[in-house]
Amino acid sequence: MKILDFFRGMFKSRDKPQNSYYFSVAPFLFGKSISGKVVDEFSAMRLSAVYACVRILAESIAALPLHVYEYKNGGKERAINHPLYFLLHDAPNSEMTSFNFRESSMAHLLLQGNAYSQIIRDGLGKVVGLYPLRPNRMTVERDDNGEIVYRYTPTTGENPRMKNSAQVILPRRDVLHIPALGFDGIIGYSPIAMARNAIGVALACEEFGAKFFENGARPSGILEHPGTINNPEKLRESWQAVYGGSGNTGKVAILEEGMKYQQISIPPNDAQFLDTRKFQLNEIARIFRVPPHMLADLDKATFSNIEQQSLEFVKFSLNPWVVRWEQALNKALFSPSERGKFFVKFNVDGLLRGDYQSRMQGYAIGRNNGWLSANEIREMEDQNPISDAEGGNLYLVNGNFTKLKDAGAAYAQKAGEQNES
Repeated sequence: MKILDFFRGMFKSRDKPQNSYYFSVAPFLFGKSISGKVVDEFSAMRLSAVYACVRILAESIAALPLHVYEYKNGGKERAINHPLYFLLHDAPNSEMTSFNFRESSMAHLLLQGNAYSQIIRDGLGKVVGLYPLRPNRMTVERDDNGEIVYRYTPTTGENPRMKNSAQVILPRRDVLHIPALGFDGIIGYSPIAMARNAIGVALACEEFGAKFFENGARPSGILEHPGTINNPEKLRESWQAVYGGSGNTGKVAILEEGMKYQQISIPPNDAQFLDTRKFQLNEIARIFRVPPHMLADLDKATFSNIEQQSLEFVKFSLNPWVVRWEQALNKALFSPSERGKFFVKFNVDGLLRGDYQSRMQGYAIGRNNGWLSANEIREMEDQNPISDAEGGNLYLVNGNFTKLKDAGAAYAQKAGEQNES
């Protein structure tokens, strides 16, 4: 009955959404895993696989070109004069570059499931700055009117707009909130917290490996004494001093008083430790949907599939995050009158480009079939355009092409001329 009550309460969370960091009754929070290891965003980042996954995704989002566009003349063009263009493309505030801002916000998303930023507006309501906020110090609530508000507890020196404030309540219009996967569509849940048992196993394996080399005292063999040792503690200490630790692994002991040397190997359960660590690497890559070859695991990577895996990373791993970012930015930063005219878009075309030969073949097909001009091709290759006099904006087509109906008419005309003759 208690389990049913829990799920009823969980799916009613829209009535009063709670940040997962403080939602202590849920089983998918940061805390101790079944392996006994405490899993939170800081302990998880000590794992090389988690650090690599977060770094790959955060740097990929931060490095993508980000532009503001305007619908114009049936198409779109960059709105370089819009105030948001500089904020998103270059610097969201006086202390950060656009890369740093997006990288830290993406790290918040991947580790804690939510990315929050304070929106700074001028007297006319226009956005003049964005400051990232720490997710673990934010709670999401509803006021008496049912509107979402954000309650934030700042830290010293974090945001110059929040000096000497014990707690700040921000309205929804002043917060850029990008949630990860969640149950109520408002609050996202941390991938680290949801998979804490898998990460806890990886932490336990890493600690076991460290202890294995720190306290192992594993030379290539052991000594067996035929009689009774008067001072075993002294012998143990001297043995540990000479052969203990990874730096002394493999040393051969000196035999005295009838001692026998017995060669040993790594026990099977210790050998399985390596396989377990390798499995956990793939488990963490699965959590973040990062191809294993990007984590330096090349077991299943070949010359023929490595490019395809990289393209799949862009399509299935990076693209959902890109769409999540774009929609949140469009919703929070543009006024209602601007949303049908302006929009924000990441450019992922550079990541989707194939090798040089494949690109040239694709350009040739587009050029010969009349739907690519020389300047459009040069723009995709980051080259300067050529003038109209040189045919830079011309659309060409093969002169042998003709309409199907015209080809039939020409055949019929030719057949009629032969009959008359």
